[in-house]
Formats: sequence, structure tokens, C-alpha cells
Amino acid sequence: MPKGLKRYCGRGDLHFLTFSCYRRRPLLGTVRARNLFVAALGKIRERYRFQLVGYVVMPEHVHLLISEPPGSTPSIVLKVLKQRVSRDLRKSKRRERAGQLRLSFMSGAGGLPRFWQPRFYDFNVYSAKKKREKLEYMHANPVTRGLVQHPKDWPWSSFCFYTKGETGLLAIDPVH
Repeated sequence: MPKGLKRYCGRGDLHFLTFSCYRRRPLLGTVRARNLFVAALGKIRERYRFQLVGYVVMPEHVHLLISEPPGSTPSIVLKVLKQRVSRDLRKSKRRERAGQLRLSFMSGAGGLPRFWQPRFYDFNVYSAKKKREKLEYMHANPVTRGLVQHPKDWPWSSFCFYTKGETGLLAIDPVH
């Protein structure tokens, strides 16, 4: 992620956030990992009371379109979300493989020192046109990357809410 990035909070804008797994490795490359991420996002959303306008969870990165959380910042939300996801994946992997505690993102022989890249990209979304642009971009991501033929086939996104009004894995907050 770029250094020297300026973050603007307190203006009531939506925030288009992009953050990546460590060295863009596909650490969210399994159904289990993506489902765990979505569950953690739902819990963090309840805790920090931000609006979730759109999302897509890809194997090696995530895009979110959220409001500013009351009394907090998107930076704090992402810090807590990243910690929870990496902790929960470690925990569930330990239960899954009793006795074998090493994960591909844990330190040690052949492991990675962390799960997430330390920084993130934050773009203030200040108009309906920009909101639509960012939603279309994120929903097209699984198709562009060759994971599915159509955005409706990737359940780890808010696409179905915007096309069919269906809740999907997470409820979406429609913001006009």
C-alpha cells in the first residue's frame, strides 16, 4: 500500500477500503477462511456500529465500503477486524488439526510472519456516482480475476443485495 497516504475522517463520507493478505498470498483462498472473515466482519460491525454499504472478499485481498463508525475511525475498525480474523483462523485451524499448531502464516519454518499487510488503502466516497463506481468495481473483481463467470456466482460480496435485494452472507445498509 502507498506510503504517505492521507486519511480524511469526520466529514461523513463513506470509505472505500482495500487491504491485502501478507505479500498478497491467497490466505483467504478457502471457503472456510472467507466464511470466517465474513462472520468476523459481522461481529465487528455490530460492535462499532458502522454501516456496511458493500464488500467483496477475495482470496488475497478485501474491499469494503463503509460509513465512519460513531466515535471511532476506519483505521481502528480495520485494526480490530484484522486481529480478529487472524486470531480466529489460528484458533479454528488448531481445533481442526489437533496437535499440529503451525499455519502457513505463522512464524517458523516456511511460515509467514503475519496474516495481513500492515497498511490499507482508504478512498473517501463523496458522491452517488463514486459510490456506484466503487460498488461496480468491487463486484466485478471476482470475474476480472477469473474466479467466476458472473458476480452473482461469488457469495462473498454484496452483489446480490444490489441486483436482487437479497441479504446474502451479510445484511447491507443501503445508503443513498
